[in-house]
Amino acid sequence: MNLSDFEINKIPFIKMHGCGNDFIIIDYNHLENIDIQAFSKKICNRNFGIGADGLIISYPTEHCDFKMRIINSDGSESEMCGNGIRCFAHYLRLTGKTNKDYLEIETLAGIIKPHFVKYEKNVSFIKVNMGKPILEPEKIPINNFKDKVISEKYLFENKEFTINAVSMGNPHCIIFVKDLDKFDFYYWGPKIEKHNLFPKKTNVEFAQVIDNKNIKVKVWERGAGETLACGTGACATLVTSFLNNFTENKANIHLPGGTLNIEWNDNIYMTGPSEFVFFGYI
Repeated sequence: MNLSDFEINKIPFIKMHGCGNDFIIIDYNHLENIDIQAFSKKICNRNFGIGADGLIISYPTEHCDFKMRIINSDGSESEMCGNGIRCFAHYLRLTGKTNKDYLEIETLAGIIKPHFVKYEKNVSFIKVNMGKPILEPEKIPINNFKDKVISEKYLFENKEFTINAVSMGNPHCIIFVKDLDKFDFYYWGPKIEKHNLFPKKTNVEFAQVIDNKNIKVKVWERGAGETLACGTGACATLVTSFLNNFTENKANIHLPGGTLNIEWNDNIYMTGPSEFVFFGYI
């Protein structure tokens, strides 16, 4: 086989990450007539593919600047991703698709507005207006509750947890624990993600409050499992922490892959990095 054989049907991609939450980004016109779900599962596999938490696809749109579609590593589709949208905005500047500092991006969760605090090729810092948190149970969605789910007791396999539920365009269950390092994250993460309490499954954040301006969080992400960060999860954690009077309305969310600054001032604002990793061809 000659190297020239690889030129046939090659697909260009860029690999990006936000606080270790990593994505493969591809323009839609390279994926025509491809089963997107099967393709995402294959290339996101860390042993048999490129490796990523998800695939982001860039589309044109008449409604705003660009459209972003997110496919998880298990082939399921997510409504929104906070780290993903920072990476996507960075990708758009990096590839010359735009030179704007302020963008409007169409997602399944609505129009999200990132803007560049600092743009550089390798590492950019981006602030995103994530919109308003959703607390109505039927909109999250979460079963068995009629009023907002903040500090509510619930049994999972005969173990009682105090749960909080928020949607940031995608569902989140936040559980505050005393010692995150000693918590059985790998057992309870997938159990709660797929519990029938959540008809569309849920992202799960386990959080430990350090002080009124700092929270430590580990994420079990719907459709991806353990991830090093989750932007929407960081936002949901800040919302529930404030509603529980654990922190102020602005705090640093410390995730395994890095730190995000989250502020709730009517809308939720998330500020954090996006990093270019490499580009290549599939």
